[in-house]
Amino acid sequence: MTDTPQSGRQPSSGMRRIFDPDHPISPRRLPFFYGYVVVVGAILGVLASVPGQSTGFAVFTDHLIAASGLTRLQLSNTYMLGTVGCALLLPYGGKLLDRWGARPTAMLACMCLGATLVLLTATAPIFEWSVDWFADSPAAQLMFMFSLLSIAFVSLKLATQGMLTMVSRTMIAKWFARRRGLVVALAGAIVGFGFAIAPIGFSALIQAIGWRETWWALALAVGVGMTLVAWVLYRDNPESCGLLMDGDQPLTEPQQVETRIAPPPEDVTRGQAIRTLPFWTVTLALSLHTLMTTGLAFHIVDLGAVAGYAEAEVVKLFLPMAVITMVIVWLSGLAADRFDMRWLLAGMMVAEGVGMLGAANLGTATAQWAMIGGIGFAGGVSVILSTVALPHYFGRAHLGAISGAQMMCMVLSGALGPSMLAWSRSATGGYAFALESALVPVIVVIVLSLFTRPVRSA
Repeated sequence: MTDTPQSGRQPSSGMRRIFDPDHPISPRRLPFFYGYVVVVGAILGVLASVPGQSTGFAVFTDHLIAASGLTRLQLSNTYMLGTVGCALLLPYGGKLLDRWGARPTAMLACMCLGATLVLLTATAPIFEWSVDWFADSPAAQLMFMFSLLSIAFVSLKLATQGMLTMVSRTMIAKWFARRRGLVVALAGAIVGFGFAIAPIGFSALIQAIGWRETWWALALAVGVGMTLVAWVLYRDNPESCGLLMDGDQPLTEPQQVETRIAPPPEDVTRGQAIRTLPFWTVTLALSLHTLMTTGLAFHIVDLGAVAGYAEAEVVKLFLPMAVITMVIVWLSGLAADRFDMRWLLAGMMVAEGVGMLGAANLGTATAQWAMIGGIGFAGGVSVILSTVALPHYFGRAHLGAISGAQMMCMVLSGALGPSMLAWSRSATGGYAFALESALVPVIVVIVLSLFTRPVRSA
């Protein structure tokens, strides 16, 4: 596999030159292993996805409501449709990643993100134009704005939560094997800190220069700046650069040619992977965690109110949870390099169950710490498993396609989490029913994890 786009037609010599692994930097000529440069690029790539992630987008919500003429519920529905649309397209994005390689795929995602942010800055004038154009039909005007923002959110989520995140994670997994867990732990700690402070930084920029101008600045930073970073730093895999994983001895020229012609035949395809127990055990574990964390984050204030806590009191629970997550990221990263992956899976699900029980009975100090510790622990392990589990079980040759299928499930779960808890609140007056019912699939995944064995090792 190379970083040169491959299709039915041969790329021009200019395109081959642009995406040549030795251009503009030759990884083989550096005095240190280029995988560490890849890690830096991947960290920047995931951080560049923040404008389209829930944490980064949240500070723009009220401004977009005012500019679009939509109600909060209507805007929330467009965001949900965008998330679902992203999930349905991710399997195709994974195939594109396997076919093109990390560099051109990341560049395309960055340019799409920049263009989408520019479109969102024009929401107010588009709304004013639509009011005049559909003056005789308010319903048609509403449908126009609803549809436009739904499409914009598909692009936003696909470029960020989908492609940029997936490309960066799979790229790290392809460059490291023995040190994969440690490297992912380091990257996860930095990314976690960046995600935590991003809303504060975005809010300060909005106060200083305005929300449209902030999106313009982010569009330039990602659409131009991160596109260039991806072109300079991203490389799909070490073999295409004449190197080996973990910085082992370089391949000879015949081995380089053989590697570029065909991927290792023993690696598992997406079709084979989705018929295995390891794929569904890992995917269900990560999807359950995504469902719970998005649902709890969306309803955390009301969850606290049901238990008798003020908003400030319940929001403060996120701080110790974040600290626990960061510690567990490091510990589980080290464990992933040394122990059987199934014990991480089982431990994550046990912690998830404890966290759910705590959230369902939040009225006591014991329950609070159960939620903090359980969700924090599960969150830390999920950071590691989301990157290291698939290459561990299925190899690297079809990692993009397999990751795309997995991320589709995770993104769909994230879209359903808030609705599931909202239904529980409406039907029962609280959240305990949904949270305690979710223990059933948690127990199922714990049992499945004990029988999960590698299909092959990367």
